[in-house]
Amino acid sequence: MGGSVRLFGTAGIRGRYLRKVTPLLAFQVGLALAGYVGSGGSIVVAHDVRTTSPLLASMAASGVMAGGVDAILVGQAPLPAASYSVVRSGSKAGIMVTASHNPPWDNGIKIVDGKGMELTRIEEEELESIIEAGVEGYLADWNSVGILRIEREMLSYYMEDIIARASVKGGGDLSVAVDCANGAASGVTPIILRSIGVSRVYTLNCHPDGHFPGRHPEPRPDVLKPFIKASSALGVHAFIAHDGDADRTALGVPGYGFVKQDLVIALLAWWKLREKRGSVVVSVDVGSEVEEVVEELGGSIIRSRLGKIHEKLLQEADAVLAAEPWKLIDPDWGLWVDGIYQAALIAHISLSTRKSPRELLDMLPYYPSARVSYVLGGENERDRLYEQVVEELSHSLTGSAVGILPIDGVRIDYEDGSWLLVRKSGTEPKLRVYAQAREEERLVNLLARVHRIVAETASRAGIRLSSKEEHISLPPGGSRGFRGRNALL
Repeated sequence: MGGSVRLFGTAGIRGRYLRKVTPLLAFQVGLALAGYVGSGGSIVVAHDVRTTSPLLASMAASGVMAGGVDAILVGQAPLPAASYSVVRSGSKAGIMVTASHNPPWDNGIKIVDGKGMELTRIEEEELESIIEAGVEGYLADWNSVGILRIEREMLSYYMEDIIARASVKGGGDLSVAVDCANGAASGVTPIILRSIGVSRVYTLNCHPDGHFPGRHPEPRPDVLKPFIKASSALGVHAFIAHDGDADRTALGVPGYGFVKQDLVIALLAWWKLREKRGSVVVSVDVGSEVEEVVEELGGSIIRSRLGKIHEKLLQEADAVLAAEPWKLIDPDWGLWVDGIYQAALIAHISLSTRKSPRELLDMLPYYPSARVSYVLGGENERDRLYEQVVEELSHSLTGSAVGILPIDGVRIDYEDGSWLLVRKSGTEPKLRVYAQAREEERLVNLLARVHRIVAETASRAGIRLSSKEEHISLPPGGSRGFRGRNALL
């Protein structure tokens, strides 16, 4: 283990197979989790489509049984279905072998508690301490080892429950293209959409393949652009894409192309707040569109660290939704991130309102925004540059600020409605910059000032910027406010 490198990152354990993630580690995690939850009961084990995943899942299940806990092996399944299986089976916890949207040579292990929710940072640290201290003391004697229970029908139960929840009687004229990245949702999301009433469902990259031959499994705008273009030739109303284990969902719509995630979250918040008032938990990088919709409908915004919306959700008893880009938790459905449920909910909203996804998006506010990544040589350079840039920002760009939020990087909100966020990537040697403004000119000026600060700070510190990745999202037809205040209420 080495002790100096943290095992759990922002999304469980993840890394190159045989370098960081090994069969021995999977066994140790299974045994440590069995010791952590206590003997007796069961732990669910599932895996994604990666070539190494069945092996690692078998090793994790062996560790669970060696610790005196039954292992319920559900086989290949999307991550949200694994969380669902924990709750349905009354298990103490769950282990999902997955590296989500990472390349095929990586793998990982994600652990959820008895509610299907990802472990908190404190729980991860406690489990990591057990592994670092050595797990041999948790081995059960011959007459106390757990048994292996194979329950592959759990995936069918998961699908049936979503269908029952999202079906719209009579269906409607809604056509959707689905891209599952050759991942674990390949035989799941298309079937669910057809079953809830979508009139036509076309599939792209929906045969499971751990080499991910169709595309990179991360549903980013640059990755999905050719597939959105291809789907437009089919004349569909929407294009829906997942990552490898289907906790993420991206949306493409004619006239919008790749739909900015803030609009997707705003749409889902609008729908949930129609049912009842409450708070909406969002990550610190979520934009003004969501805040405007939530506040107009009498809700309140609660901001969280990226990747930790589930922790903040636990603190908000009245939360109707928790979301960050690509990810959704609906407490009425379950306490886990669920991209398949999100896809079904988007279709359900369209079918229920008899409005196309384009018509639904047109009623939402939309403001210019940007996401920029400065690529550096390593984590030490990233950390040094971040500290110095934040110090420089505090001198240069806080003059007209009405709020400064330092929970995950530093977010600065300005009196004109624009905002800026600078943070370190939790998984890569990159400095992230997020910005938004009511008008394009203000956004361009804000980005130029930040870029000058980053470049000059890096030069003074002798830090080389390898490259800059930039994505700017501009609303078609210009900025607009919320048009759906009274729509269908």
